[in-house]
Amino acid sequence: MSKRKLSRQQRWRIEKIQAERQARATRHDVHESDALEAGEYGVEKPGRVIAHFGRSLDVGGVDDDALHRCHLRANLDSLVTGDRVVWREASDGSGVVVARDARDNVLERPDPRGQLKPVAANIDQILIVFAVEPAPFANLIDRYLVAAEATGIEPVLVLNKTDLLPADGGEQGRLLARYEALGYAVIEASTRRDGGLGALHERLTGRTSVFVGQSGVGKSSLIDELLPDAALRIGALSEDSRKGTHTTTTARLYRLPAGGELIDSPGIREFGLSHLDEQQITDGFIEFRDYLGRCRFRDCRHRQEPGCALRDAVERGAISAERFASYRRILDGLAPG
Repeated sequence: MSKRKLSRQQRWRIEKIQAERQARATRHDVHESDALEAGEYGVEKPGRVIAHFGRSLDVGGVDDDALHRCHLRANLDSLVTGDRVVWREASDGSGVVVARDARDNVLERPDPRGQLKPVAANIDQILIVFAVEPAPFANLIDRYLVAAEATGIEPVLVLNKTDLLPADGGEQGRLLARYEALGYAVIEASTRRDGGLGALHERLTGRTSVFVGQSGVGKSSLIDELLPDAALRIGALSEDSRKGTHTTTTARLYRLPAGGELIDSPGIREFGLSHLDEQQITDGFIEFRDYLGRCRFRDCRHRQEPGCALRDAVERGAISAERFASYRRILDGLAPG
């Protein structure tokens, strides 16, 4: 279907609106530069991006817990939650960010158009939260793990709502044990059981962490318990579909009372990996690593080729058949190219 052509008047109106927006932005940048040169802002000091809203940011100072609504200087690239910045404060408590420190890492995910979108920066660990309800999807967990491995950020698996587990642990407990056997750190959590967050508290202390996971798994409920002073909107779990609703609209950083920081990211049902190639996804399955390079054919794609070391390991039970099927499903979902 061909694109509808714009009339001359429509093109003129679009260009006029864009020009007006650019002119307003230019005037704002000029005013801000004049204010900086005139000494209307204080001295430079370090801070951390707590949340971002376009070119406006909430910045937390190092020496206090106050939030400062800041603007981003025009010559700076876009910032994300978790960025370490240099900013200057105005007399009314607002401010302007004048520089960004180097990032240790950045967590990115593709947007609906396939373009990489940064979510958060300077993270020590990714906490992949799934729950007894809604029922977890192992393939979604594997996608998060592959993304974490590609980014170089340590993943931790958190099974939430363990108070709903059957006595034998159920399928969810066996799923958690499968990942623990691979060497991943795993945590059980419950907001309804005394001491149900002890292991989670210990894991979070002294680290910068980000929560990810499908909607409805209780990420916001966990944060509400970990940070009782934080006002979060908790989405009710649909009794009919047993699927969650989105409750968070932008990534936000919370400072933990015992030390450490926690970033809550928008809930998403599927984590796209379209920015990764086939080799990066293969490398993201850590149990494959001992077998890579041992196939009969150097260009083996681990499908039907004879002498495939991965498929042989699956047949021997050395690699989980469920994980290998999940791997194939992820590869099959890649765009051809």
